[in-house]
Amino acid sequence: MVASALHYSKYHLHRIFTKTVGLTIHDYAKRRQLTEAAKLLAFSAKPIIEIALMSGYESQQAFTDIFKAMYKTSPAEFRETENFYPLQLEIYLKEELVKMDLTKDNIKFATPEDADDWMELVSLTIDGYPCLDKEDYAANLHQYIADKKALILRDDDMAIGVMGFSQGTGSIDFLAVHPQYRHLGITKLFLDKLAEELLCGKEITLTTYRAGDKADTGWREEYRRLGFAERELLVEYGYPTQCFVLPPKNKEEIPQGYTSMPENTGRKGETRNDRNTEKPVGREL
Repeated sequence: MVASALHYSKYHLHRIFTKTVGLTIHDYAKRRQLTEAAKLLAFSAKPIIEIALMSGYESQQAFTDIFKAMYKTSPAEFRETENFYPLQLEIYLKEELVKMDLTKDNIKFATPEDADDWMELVSLTIDGYPCLDKEDYAANLHQYIADKKALILRDDDMAIGVMGFSQGTGSIDFLAVHPQYRHLGITKLFLDKLAEELLCGKEITLTTYRAGDKADTGWREEYRRLGFAERELLVEYGYPTQCFVLPPKNKEEIPQGYTSMPENTGRKGETRNDRNTEKPVGREL
């Protein structure tokens, strides 16, 4: 029906939508439906069966199965916690053609004036960070900006890529790229900026979805393609994740005495966990 309304073939619509948004139409619609369902669970008294039917599912069991796969908890348990977070917010696309000649030199340290555009991009890319609390995030963002730990890439009047990092641990604490720019190698530009100018000779670490997580929209595959290797399993804010590590580009640049994988990363509120227990792991940003 969508293809007919746009006068596209189904094949062309699928290809161009997926390339532009980073999700298939089916996956985008499903994630939006589940986000609205989770909102109703948290903020309304509607019965779960009614929410299931409103969300397009034929039974409460079918709804429960997909909800648990995406949110890692049942609808009833999610309602009890009253801790809503979105799987997918609405994506608003830029009409003009995107720039194709961006380099790592276009990446700058963010300033307080960039905060609003930064948060707008966070809303567009919420799929990469389950359980993210936007209020806490916004408060931490200003500290990252003040500490020169926040990088931003702009295309005219909008933020198209942002990164928060920690020099002490070599960790990427947040990384987001506008959906329309994900296929242009923006993630690699940020990694090159870190590896060649800011974290020379250090391993770069980040956390992402575990293998097989249905909530993953391709981040895990992208990081593997860029050279990251799997490390220990973690739990962050009750959500199962995995640590990924990118080795230094040139081993001879590693400072003398540098340990490739310290037992204590020094991140605030964080517990490394390679036995998959339920100890919380915190993100600074």
